[in-house]
Amino acid sequence: MAPVEQDALAVREQLFHERVRECIICALLFASLYILCHFIITHFKKHTDFTAVHDDEDAAVNKIALELCTFTLAVALGAVLLLPFSIISNEVLLSFPQNYYIQWLNGSLIHGLWNLVFLFSNMSLVFLMPFAYFFTESEGFAGSKKVGDAPHVHPVPPFCGSVLTQLPQGIMARVYETSVVLLLLTLLVLGMVWVASAIVGNDAASRQSLHDLWEYYLPYLYSCISLFGVLLLLLCTPFGLSIMFTVTGKLLVKPRLLEDLDEQLSCTRFEEAAVSHRI
Repeated sequence: MAPVEQDALAVREQLFHERVRECIICALLFASLYILCHFIITHFKKHTDFTAVHDDEDAAVNKIALELCTFTLAVALGAVLLLPFSIISNEVLLSFPQNYYIQWLNGSLIHGLWNLVFLFSNMSLVFLMPFAYFFTESEGFAGSKKVGDAPHVHPVPPFCGSVLTQLPQGIMARVYETSVVLLLLTLLVLGMVWVASAIVGNDAASRQSLHDLWEYYLPYLYSCISLFGVLLLLLCTPFGLSIMFTVTGKLLVKPRLLEDLDEQLSCTRFEEAAVSHRI
């Protein structure tokens, strides 16, 4: 093998190992965030909504919705922590440029994390959260088989329970209904955006801009919702801080180190004399 081919093979092998390392790091970071968010949601969720469900189908639906919400919260937490992680990793690399054990904190990893967070944020915002909401509210189309439809159940072998056999059909009926409702909602939102763009632009290019869905509409929608979240944060933070300090002031006991005991004794004597005079 020629030296040029060996060098090219070494470069490709290095790129392959770097790509595998970045995938492993991203998977470990997301798995850590997912486990943390799962504990957070299971700690704060209402037990009556998930645990006190006697129907196996409703319990499975609530579990699926819980996993979707956990995934969305993990993506949101990753989006919040990504900027501090980028700053800290840059400072670490500048402080220890020759250290071999921190060379995995490179620009390629940070760029890949930003791309994944942007992709998963759009997917969670547009598909997963609406799907989780409509999935918990769905009941299946009329005429679909469900768990409780005993007259329609065919005989099953002894080793298969009828509930377990009919459970996927009831869940799939809900999945079909949720998918149809989400599709109609997506078409409605896209149609409203396209009509608004056509009215504002009032030219042929704006009416034919529906093919720019991924390059224009979804990033614009993500930016608008992010701006709305920032404005809501700026609006609610002062009120939240004022309420927090008010509640804290009511709960805490004020120190009595600077109070005058002689003055309190005099006031108590005067009150006692006034009560005795009235009696």
